Amino acid sequence: MTSGDTAPFVLPGPSPARETLAGWQHWRLTRRSFVPAPAMDLAAWRLLSPKKKTLHDLHRAATHANLPLLTTPMSRSVERLLNGRIESNALKLKPATRAGVMVSGGGYQGKTESVCEVTAAFEDRWLALHQHLNPDAAPGCRDLHAPVAYVQTPVTAKPKSTCKAILNFYDTPVSARMDLPELIHQVAASLRDHGTKVLILDDITRLRMHRADDQDTLDLIRAFMSMHVTLVLIGVDIPGSGLLREGRHDAATGQWHLPASRHAKIHGLEATQTERRFDLVELDRFRYDTAPQIAAWLQHLCGVQAGLRLLDAPENMLTTGTMPEYLFQRTNGVVGLLERLIEDGCREAIATGLERLTEGLLEDLSIDLSHAPHRDPAAGEIPDVPTNRTARGTRRGRNTVFDDRGPAAAGAS
Repeated sequence: MTSGDTAPFVLPGPSPARETLAGWQHWRLTRRSFVPAPAMDLAAWRLLSPKKKTLHDLHRAATHANLPLLTTPMSRSVERLLNGRIESNALKLKPATRAGVMVSGGGYQGKTESVCEVTAAFEDRWLALHQHLNPDAAPGCRDLHAPVAYVQTPVTAKPKSTCKAILNFYDTPVSARMDLPELIHQVAASLRDHGTKVLILDDITRLRMHRADDQDTLDLIRAFMSMHVTLVLIGVDIPGSGLLREGRHDAATGQWHLPASRHAKIHGLEATQTERRFDLVELDRFRYDTAPQIAAWLQHLCGVQAGLRLLDAPENMLTTGTMPEYLFQRTNGVVGLLERLIEDGCREAIATGLERLTEGLLEDLSIDLSHAPHRDPAAGEIPDVPTNRTARGTRRGRNTVFDDRGPAAAGAS
């Protein structure tokens, strides 16, 4: 690249709030619009004017702060199940209760982003199929078409506050005098009038099953499955949270069956008291014990490095030597922690002029999640972070699965 080839760069605006219809639509339409800084080597950068150097460095910082969402073997399994369930339910014509999906996993493992990406892609296809019009709109009405609704579970969830959180997504007026049956009826009307096919409830494991209000809230959530939407629940360690304690596992289908909701008839849509079925899928972290697991980790690191814009980064900077194991030890294979460490490392590499990532540079950086916004530590939304001050003599021995031991070793076997 020549010195005059810097790309025009506009600072990103504020992050859209996906908890509102306008914010969700803005995020969906712009989620792939960020243009990363062009790749440039150190010699070309030195030829830039001081102003262009500053702008290019700012663009590089923005690039490292907005690394693309990479597909992993774990996210592919979530995508297959979620896509199949959503599309199957959206095409159903009979008034049967739609099976839901629970996406479980640890904090910072990409559950929310993976689900949002899958559902946003579904919305893109659904809108194109119907020319961006609501096929179920009432005659004479032009309600906004919202195939997907994204809602965060309130930290102290109650049935009323959960209904209000859903109605806030649609910017539906809510009166303080509305009782719970009226709120549930309004939720059903909003889902129907906006043509919503998927209702996402994030951070569902903020519910504590020892609290009566939270038990009532979970019971209410099961009632939403009668509203002809695919209910997608996202949470940390759902099997261990108590949300499934009233359910039974069907080994033949792999689904969890939960009892019908006590709220099933309030909104007037439920014809019979039927069980609620959920597919449970785990979005796990990377592992580093077998050859396929190591290969998957290395492939992910290759994808990460392709998005970096350091001026003196060697080829395969993240995938050669002991770096792959070091990065695994620092992050425990959690993609969100890896992204945080790489982002902070790139900023330090630019600030110091090193322009490459090394174990020594990363060893001086700590991953601090103590002030993570919108995260509830009590619900397991912040994972344990491996320390970076481990004594070299106590580090785990290097995995030698891929080592080439040479012809002498081969002949001795």
